[in-house]
Amino acid sequence: MSDVDDDEVTMISKLDFGDPLYLHASDISSTPLINFKLKGTENYKSWSCAMELALQTKNKTGFINGSLEKSTTDDVLANQWERCNAVVLSWILGAMSEELYFGQVYSKVASVVWNELKETYDKVDGSFMFNLYQRINSLTQNGTSVSDYYHKLNSLWKQYDMLCKIPSCECDVDKLRQDHINNQKLMQFLMGLDDTYQQLRSNILTTDPLPSVKTAFSLISREESHRVVK
Repeated sequence: MSDVDDDEVTMISKLDFGDPLYLHASDISSTPLINFKLKGTENYKSWSCAMELALQTKNKTGFINGSLEKSTTDDVLANQWERCNAVVLSWILGAMSEELYFGQVYSKVASVVWNELKETYDKVDGSFMFNLYQRINSLTQNGTSVSDYYHKLNSLWKQYDMLCKIPSCECDVDKLRQDHINNQKLMQFLMGLDDTYQQLRSNILTTDPLPSVKTAFSLISREESHRVVK
């Protein structure tokens, strides 16, 4: 090995764990970064949030938002940037459906691919919002556990809230808006419960003020547990 190669290895080995150019041995494994794949517009929001969070844990978000530029003055750091970029790109490609994968497999820069995916799939039209809202209002417990029903509903709520992007503020109007949204979710949750909880549902609806949907879920879950014990 040449002196130049020795210097490069030494310099790279001194990179701190907090340095975005640092690569752990596990970073180059074939293990997927997230456990589901991008299909297109239908799941882009969830996929991008999951990917961004995963990349943040790896301290590699600079490779997708363009904030970490390749060094133009240090060949060693430039080469390490290339390695990290390739790893991040492989993570992104590995989290895409086969059809989308072949459309990006020849790409070279992770941030370019990330931006192209956003421009292509970060689109929500009225029909998409309608279908999601319809799923929320048509979801019922249908014999499943209260926990399963609530968590499915809560997942749909989070997707819908993320798509709406309603700004918030520290004011009385915002509190009224939040109360309205909570009451709406409470009604949706109670409407989908099995009829065996009709009496408890009535009791909750006569409470003044109305409880949060989380409180209602806790009350219903407690009742479910008591019935199982009996």
